[in-house]
Amino acid sequence: MDRLRIQGGNKLIGKIQISGAKNAALKLMAAAIMTDGKVTLNNTPRLADIKTMRELLAGLGVSAEWSGDNQMKIHAQNIMSETAPYDIVRKMRASITVLGPLLARHGHARVSLPGGCAIGARPVDLHIEALKALGAEIALEEGYVDARVPPGGLTGAKYTFPKVTVGGTENMMMAAVLAKGTTIIGNAAREPDVADLAAMLNCMGAKIEGAGTDTITITGVEKLNGCTHTVVADRIEAGTLAVAAVMTGGDLDLIGAREDLIAMPLDILRRAGAFIEPHANGVRVKAGDYLQGVDIMTEPFPGFPTDLQAQFMTMMTIASGASMITETIFENRFMHVPELHRMGADITIHHASALVRGVKKLKGAPVMATDLRASVSLVLAGLVAEGETTVNRIYHLDRGYEAVDKKLSACGAQIIREKDEAIAA
Repeated sequence: MDRLRIQGGNKLIGKIQISGAKNAALKLMAAAIMTDGKVTLNNTPRLADIKTMRELLAGLGVSAEWSGDNQMKIHAQNIMSETAPYDIVRKMRASITVLGPLLARHGHARVSLPGGCAIGARPVDLHIEALKALGAEIALEEGYVDARVPPGGLTGAKYTFPKVTVGGTENMMMAAVLAKGTTIIGNAAREPDVADLAAMLNCMGAKIEGAGTDTITITGVEKLNGCTHTVVADRIEAGTLAVAAVMTGGDLDLIGAREDLIAMPLDILRRAGAFIEPHANGVRVKAGDYLQGVDIMTEPFPGFPTDLQAQFMTMMTIASGASMITETIFENRFMHVPELHRMGADITIHHASALVRGVKKLKGAPVMATDLRASVSLVLAGLVAEGETTVNRIYHLDRGYEAVDKKLSACGAQIIREKDEAIAA
């Protein structure tokens, strides 16, 4: 298993190209199941999770091949299987979003209950109830969700989610596209990933209105066609690298970053003392003369994203004063805290909140990644720590950040990836 060795203390200065969003790309790949036409996805990040989704699609009889560095061509001419097996789905929670497309296109879907990061309970009951509202017949059998279209087909319905769910919104939206009549989704997730998915589906011939708001209206169509679509920029990568610039006292130009997708994180960085300059090609982030502690609460988009909580907490460990970080999305997303303690951070957890008291400096130490976002927070800590930090189990990092070690190294970071054989030696 690979690891990263980081020598702290270098400022990050330069330009970094922001990759396509992992969370968006995975759902777009799932949506390609819904047509027998060819779908081309530009700006697709080369990540471990993308590889897993390709394996899942291949098992369904769907071709998903790379064409160039970041272009993927998907062709679901024929669905050969309706089963998404445990061995693949357990690796990645986003696998559950093949449920709606498979059901709508094939009439039957058998999808294993998902796995992914161990950051708290993320039940699929909201997905199931939403699909049932469209008329799907669903049973849970031996760890699988078994869903079937009734004899009359799926039928549009008005359904309001009791709780905001990105995956649930996406699954229902995809299934509703090929349902008869009109579907209205209330309390829909407003995340950019949802809007990007709707944009591609509309390009394929769907009729979706309101994506990006809390009410989405879908008028069902009989068939979808192929299309070419460009994956939206990864707001979480952009936010993470913005933190890296500020923490290291650096100056990074994040090419392709969209200010509107990271407005809340950028506002917090400004309040913490950073200089932010949006421009036509991205966003420039420059460290200010000071770094001030700021309170943060995670919320669904357009609020502060839970996927940036660990990174901003790490930044607050070296800020002046104290900060309160409150996590409202997942109940077990402070697993990076014990590792930050090993590096000298002063963090006290009380239920869903963490009190962070800034220290003068962090110290390098061997640490272990526990989930995707926690892994990159430890990389950030290593960039500013005194001495050497070794981040182990970085397969989590490779699930969600495209070549992040190379991107950071190109801007001045002293970071080395060691392969299995190097560790064994």
